[in-house]
Amino acid sequence: MPPSRSSRSARGPLSYRPEPGSIPTQPGVYRFRDAKGRVIYVGKAKSLRPRLSSYFQDIGNLHQRTATMVTTAASVEWTVVNTEVEALQLEYSWIKEFDPRFNVKYRDDKSYPWLAVTVGDEFPRVMVGRGAKRKGTRYFGPYSHAWAIRETVDVLLRVFPMRSCSNGVFKRSAQIGRPCLLGYIGKCSAPCVGQVSPEEHRAIVDDFCDFMGGQTRPFVRRIEKAMYAASEAEDYERAARLRDDLGALEKALEKQAVVLGDGADADVIALAEDPLEVAVQIFYVRGGRIRGQRGWVADRVGEGGTAELVDDFLLQLYAGGEADSIPREILVPALPPDVDTYEALLSDLRGSRVQIRVPQRGDKKTLQETVARNAGQALVLHKTKRASDLTTRNRALEEIQLALELEEVPLRIECYDVSNLQGTEVVASMVVFEDGLVRKGEYRRFVIKGVDGQNDVASMHEVITRRFRRLLDEQARSQQVSTSNGPMLVDPETGRPRKFAYAPGLVVVDGGPPQVAAAQQALDELGIDDIAICGLAKRLEEVWLPGQEDPVILPRSSEGLYLLQRVRDEAHRFAINHHRSRRSKTMVESMLDDVPGLGEVRRKTLLKHFGSLKKLRLATVEEIAMVPGIGERTATAIKDAVAQASSTGKTVSVNTATGEIEES
Repeated sequence: MPPSRSSRSARGPLSYRPEPGSIPTQPGVYRFRDAKGRVIYVGKAKSLRPRLSSYFQDIGNLHQRTATMVTTAASVEWTVVNTEVEALQLEYSWIKEFDPRFNVKYRDDKSYPWLAVTVGDEFPRVMVGRGAKRKGTRYFGPYSHAWAIRETVDVLLRVFPMRSCSNGVFKRSAQIGRPCLLGYIGKCSAPCVGQVSPEEHRAIVDDFCDFMGGQTRPFVRRIEKAMYAASEAEDYERAARLRDDLGALEKALEKQAVVLGDGADADVIALAEDPLEVAVQIFYVRGGRIRGQRGWVADRVGEGGTAELVDDFLLQLYAGGEADSIPREILVPALPPDVDTYEALLSDLRGSRVQIRVPQRGDKKTLQETVARNAGQALVLHKTKRASDLTTRNRALEEIQLALELEEVPLRIECYDVSNLQGTEVVASMVVFEDGLVRKGEYRRFVIKGVDGQNDVASMHEVITRRFRRLLDEQARSQQVSTSNGPMLVDPETGRPRKFAYAPGLVVVDGGPPQVAAAQQALDELGIDDIAICGLAKRLEEVWLPGQEDPVILPRSSEGLYLLQRVRDEAHRFAINHHRSRRSKTMVESMLDDVPGLGEVRRKTLLKHFGSLKKLRLATVEEIAMVPGIGERTATAIKDAVAQASSTGKTVSVNTATGEIEES
């Protein structure tokens, strides 16, 4: 049916809000357009009325990206459909047609090669290529490396001698009546000169496609059977040739690791995400073997969690796909909200049942964890490439300067984070970025001493006070010398630069207004008034300044916000690692309290020697006895104490959601 539309000339979402009761309650797809009529967002809904009404609530209750979208839009229209499957299909068609700026767009994090067979040609050709798919061509992969799949194809052409030459070579060979080199060495059946008919060549192509599609066992068994039959018939030349063909197949199969013993056909999907971006990795498993791999990176554009990200990804990956590209099973990290709708759509496209599920145990769970590690590495690599670009870093620093109204570009940024576990073992971290790059040699750790219990605000006040009191002391003991790079503060005794005699251009604290106020108070008490402070709150990535009631909102696509987020996340990671190491050492000390003859000095020597609880648990009595001051009897008592603690089942782990250390 034709779309319904609501539009007004005035600015703001209330100006084009549909009249009450005018939005239908049936399933449908909706489009937001801007003042120039461009589609900026496409969405679907089981019931249009509640979904669209949610966009016209108080702007302050909306996610920043959603709020930006509804204020940018000038009209909204919708189309009613009969089923949720039809809504899914229409949503995909509209996203593909209009490319809306506010929809998630997954882009390849690199260009992956495909193995393509031009099945639509009279004499199909096998080739390795990249880019978009074309009609009349069957694709396998994508694969990680072009050279690897080319080697595999070169081996398989011995068994499946199909055409692999270009159209130019094929026509030239047909004109001169002589095959190319591949035809002479047995890696092509030479259809160009009529050595095989189109039907015979098509049969070779079909066998090749079946083998690449995962049906490997029938070919191996067929060649084995023919080899033994030739041997019994004393046709040893044919038997030797079949033996070599069998070796070629086994060599090709060795390149594809068996990961699922049940011969499953599945796509295994995993995500790595942060507040700004998400990386997706997918492994294509056919016949129990990994046949290909692919990765995407996208900007996060909404407040949805992992399930909503999976929803967007499945729509873009499969909704317009071909039947042979859809597996029987799709393994995901979280089920999308419309899982039944997706299963119905994909089952219809494939022609048989498709199941979407989250693996809970066994080989499939292990494989998805491997895919998740690949996704995490891809996200880190993407961020590293982005951060290493000089132009991008300069733009990020300039955006921060303008947004925070700083007098100068903050070339040195220090970020602080506090970590604790229910008020115990309170620690803090300081990380340093210069010119937008990490300076790990200048990271510092703090153990909070003057704060009782779980008080992040007081802890932040203490760590800022200690850091900048050190700054004042360093500056008082330093002397300024002139260099080719400008003035430098050096130690008058050694002549070496004093790292912490330099004030940062910007101090970032992990938190909102309370933490920012505490940091500013610490600087005021020290008499420092020329260092800028801001806080970055995790929930909405808001930037808070001292004494201001409203936060500074940087665009989600801002390189400045991206840099602040990297700085904050690095400080959080560094604090958690410090907390984890201290927690482990505390557990070791408590374990060894009752060991006879093991005092505080020797306990610290033991901790320093092994460094961690894990290494102490793995050490033998002889290795423990080698620590200075610890004899064989004491070593035996230590080993017994550690073993007894292990037998109680206590473990130390890190909560991946909160980043805090947990003991169980």
